[in-house]
Amino acid sequence: MITAIEASAPAIEAGTPTIEAGTPTIEAGAPTIEASAPAHHQPSRAPAIERVDGIVVPGMPNAHSHAFQRAMAGSAEYRMSARDSFWTWRRAMYALANRVGPEDLRIVATQLFVEMLKAGYTSVAEFHYLHRPAAAAPYAAANLLWEAVDDAARTAGIGLTFLPTLYQSSDFGGQPLRPEQARFFLDTDAFLRAVEERVDAHRRAGGNMLRTGAAFHSLRAVPLDQLRRAALALRSIDARMPVHIHVAEQMLEVRACERATGRRPIELLLDQDLLSPHWCVVHATHATAAELQGIAAADAVVCVSISTEANLGDGLFDAARFLNMNGRLCVGSDSQSTVSPAEELRWLEYQQRLRKKRRGVLAAKNEPHVGTRLWRDAAQNGARALGQPVGSIAVGCRADWLVLDGSHPALAGAAAEGALDRLLFAGADQAIRDVMAGGRWVVKDRRHAADEQLRGDFGRIMQQLNAE
Repeated sequence: MITAIEASAPAIEAGTPTIEAGTPTIEAGAPTIEASAPAHHQPSRAPAIERVDGIVVPGMPNAHSHAFQRAMAGSAEYRMSARDSFWTWRRAMYALANRVGPEDLRIVATQLFVEMLKAGYTSVAEFHYLHRPAAAAPYAAANLLWEAVDDAARTAGIGLTFLPTLYQSSDFGGQPLRPEQARFFLDTDAFLRAVEERVDAHRRAGGNMLRTGAAFHSLRAVPLDQLRRAALALRSIDARMPVHIHVAEQMLEVRACERATGRRPIELLLDQDLLSPHWCVVHATHATAAELQGIAAADAVVCVSISTEANLGDGLFDAARFLNMNGRLCVGSDSQSTVSPAEELRWLEYQQRLRKKRRGVLAAKNEPHVGTRLWRDAAQNGARALGQPVGSIAVGCRADWLVLDGSHPALAGAAAEGALDRLLFAGADQAIRDVMAGGRWVVKDRRHAADEQLRGDFGRIMQQLNAE
């Protein structure tokens, strides 16, 4: 653990998301940024200083991840029929979900989390619905699948918000789960007990790299009475608990909800009066203007995963409209088809350019640099979605940041205020050289301590999973 960091990069004006040289310090043993003491309060012995040579920016929270799906990235990119869709892809995903065991998940998740760190994600919300052994009977004691994700995050050194996910029905109206969904089931009481036990354990253990939240898979997967009961109970366990839900990703889902309830999914969710600043609505791809206004009014966060939504043919989220409503937007890697916050944000802007046939769509009046606006807002809103003190280089925030190699060709000649534009639009994500999470260097010179071990372990697990 270092005791202080000084940046040699050019200083950026206050309020922008890059580091100003020499201001933040990290006290020994503490992973959060503290203000420098006045000169007359300085210790007699000067702290050890590590000089950072590069451009320092906040690490990005990954607000939506299904780690096990890393094992099928790139493996479903062939056409089975002229009508391939999310729903045909889902069959392949279920097949994988029913092959993955705890040790498989630990290795796959560790590989993924290391990839996230190298790409610029320094914390992750893991939306987790693998709850049972393949035989579908519940674990008698500790949930080995949950522990596998915790172990992976500790090994990688990434911040984790673990989201145990309630998943009880196959469709609207409380339809029974299908056999391939049996591993996902928890009854509401067992779900609430397990979440409360994790929250209590984390409070006793201390530390700030691990947080427990909760998720509802979707309105079709959780009967409305159970969703309301669980949501209110979660609020009593932790009033600031992050709560996530998939909603309105697919038009078939929207139509099915209308047939079953007479309401669109987001309308139905808003009717429950549950949304708050601690909720994260995932996708909202097919939201109407009124629904987006309702989400913004509740001050809830929307998480998009442009790479997954494009990969699955979901549709286009109306980001320009939502941001004009002062909506809060963040990003995630979801199915792991791409693990790159820069790519998510680049294509968030490019989608809007293609729709509106103009440039700079998601810049703001107070921030003309598209890269700066998108990275700053996604980092800060992602921090809220994860319920973690990250997303900014500021006193009281955890020391999660990236060091960009200022000598990389993608940054050649870049002014300080344009560094994040280069990160998103000129390939400067390849310039991420060092990564700090929780005050510790987890990537140095583009290398992680687990790289060599993972190379063999991940290859072995992938061969096994693809042979089954």
